[in-house]
Amino acid sequence: MTRRFLFVLGSARTDGNTELLARRAAEQLPPDVEQQWIRLAEHPLPDFVDVRHDGPVQAPTDDNVQRLLDATLAATDVVIASPVYWYSVSGLTKRYLDHWSGWLRVPGADFRATMAGRTLWGVSVLAEEEEVVADPLVGTLNNSAAYMKMRFGGVLLGNGSAPGDVLKDTRALARAKTFFARDAALARFPHERTGD
Repeated sequence: MTRRFLFVLGSARTDGNTELLARRAAEQLPPDVEQQWIRLAEHPLPDFVDVRHDGPVQAPTDDNVQRLLDATLAATDVVIASPVYWYSVSGLTKRYLDHWSGWLRVPGADFRATMAGRTLWGVSVLAEEEEVVADPLVGTLNNSAAYMKMRFGGVLLGNGSAPGDVLKDTRALARAKTFFARDAALARFPHERTGD
């Protein structure tokens, strides 16, 4: 299967630091790798409503939900590009991940089976020097990948606050050059890694 990367941009800011860092990393992908970029702010998703105990789940009726579902299913690699907002993913990103819960039950989508073995990546920029502050964001993505039986490529972290700041983060830019070339292991929950 030809690799196809879906970049899910979860920032409220256009061309923000997280997107800049994601684009730097994407520049290193081979030319035959397909890329699709979706800015969640331009394709707003409705609030997720959990109806799994209310009867059969229907296929999405919202165009943006269907677009994101189709793009996610078509991707071999999903890149969540979300700045650190209150120590985790942005609200736009969280809403997208919440919809995964509904997609698990969409007739004919086979969402979990389709996504199993594919790779989830993260790109994020935070305004803190200490990267440990982003641990909740990293945990959210790792655990989501583990639940879906996906591979997890980790999170490319950069530093910045004002527009363009990340371009001064030479360490993050250097890591971006090889980020997607890394081998991504099957994601595991933290309690499954005990004893490694």
